[in-house]
Amino acid sequence: MNPVTILVGALGGDGGGVLCDWIVAAAQSQGLGVQATQIPGVAQRTGATTYYLEVMPTPAPTTSVLALNPAIGEVDVALATELLEAGRMIFNGFVTPDRTTLIASTHRVLAIGERAAMGDGSFDVGRLLRAVKERSKEQILFDMDQAAEESGGVINAVLLGALAGSGRLPIPDAAFEAAIRHAGKSVDTNLAAFAFGRGHARGELEQVVREHYKRQSAAAGVEDLIERARRDYPAGSLDMVEEGIRRLATYQDRSYAALYLDRLDPVNALGSAELLRETARHLAVRMSFEDVIRVAQAKTAPDRMARIRSEVRARPHEPLEITEHFKPGIEEIAAVLPPGLARRLIGWAERPDRHGRARLGKVYFSMHVRTTTIFGFARLRLLAGLRWWRPHTYRYAEEQAEIERWLAQIRAAAPLGVDLAREIAESARLIKGYGDTYRRGLANYRRIAADVIGPALAGRMPAQAAADAVANARVAALADPDGESLSRTLAAIASASPSLRQAAE
Repeated sequence: MNPVTILVGALGGDGGGVLCDWIVAAAQSQGLGVQATQIPGVAQRTGATTYYLEVMPTPAPTTSVLALNPAIGEVDVALATELLEAGRMIFNGFVTPDRTTLIASTHRVLAIGERAAMGDGSFDVGRLLRAVKERSKEQILFDMDQAAEESGGVINAVLLGALAGSGRLPIPDAAFEAAIRHAGKSVDTNLAAFAFGRGHARGELEQVVREHYKRQSAAAGVEDLIERARRDYPAGSLDMVEEGIRRLATYQDRSYAALYLDRLDPVNALGSAELLRETARHLAVRMSFEDVIRVAQAKTAPDRMARIRSEVRARPHEPLEITEHFKPGIEEIAAVLPPGLARRLIGWAERPDRHGRARLGKVYFSMHVRTTTIFGFARLRLLAGLRWWRPHTYRYAEEQAEIERWLAQIRAAAPLGVDLAREIAESARLIKGYGDTYRRGLANYRRIAADVIGPALAGRMPAQAAADAVANARVAALADPDGESLSRTLAAIASASPSLRQAAE
């Protein structure tokens, strides 16, 4: 009689230890032999820990001998609180198509390597999902983070419910619920989250319906813009376009979201749904550029305090203090000034001081703001309230001019080749953030535009060769923030193209 083997991959703060305790308590209440091992991991995001359990399928008259560690190819159920953790278990060989039921949340929490990348360094979710479906026997996949939010509970209770709903353990639902009650922590919300997870696993709740209602409420005030997109744009691009409309309406206002559609209309007229979708994705990000107003908006969002209290497990009667650390430089200050005044400030900062050093990029103002105090919160709320002022700022003017040049390049490239236009659209990945990150990314993009995109649009390079050159230059710029790899790549492109080589000479 073989035990049911369970492997759990959880991030720090997801309650993996509590989940493990619930399973053990439920199994013991049924007289089943059970053992559990916790294997602390190294710091990944907030710290990942692996849990391994073995549960006997029926009560045994004698003591069972159970293993402490999982064996490759011998895991019956794999649980993951985040999609990449499921990918790690697959990569390590614990999830197999002949045996393993994989229960995982489809939401993502970016790893350090993903966040540190110059561009979009996130893993391909499509590849992760394909691996999940190809390498496991059965799958139970849904956004458990959203389910926890909607139920008012936490993700470990949702995962327990999904495990109960899978039917892989000979433990009735009542035993799991009793384990939650016996633990005595947030009983009502954990039971609600357990019911959500169980319902998803058994197909009793439709995730698509809940997402639809959630998006409908988020779309309040821009329904006409969404209807316009659905009427005029191909279906394959609508998910990205609709998300862009909602994002920009929240970021600025409805008229700004309408400008987003106005800018996409000429791209839609080019006739490529794929090009429209990629342009829509990058345009939404570029139009919602980061500035101090946006940071203040995020720091004072109504649901942020509740989310932080939930993340740190603060009880209702426990005090919570939050200190925000800011270090704006001269450029960040100039970004929210009128263009004329900002240019004079930047010009002054670029001039060397009496020691021969420029102030731009060297002078910063360190600030600590406690947003759990009335004065601290009011300071940021006042700054966030300057959203109406954003269209009059230097950064806004600079960004809109850069966006228009980028869109003009896409439109000009499309008649030469859709691949070239798409690569130009993808080059927007270089431009993100603010401060040094923004300056480096923009400088790299301008080098690529001057050395490759410009000559390609002028007809000095074949369209397909130009598309490959833009892609290679973008990859080089993303791989090396200092620009040395980009310099080598641009030199190689110039040497490989006779017309570019003659122009350089």
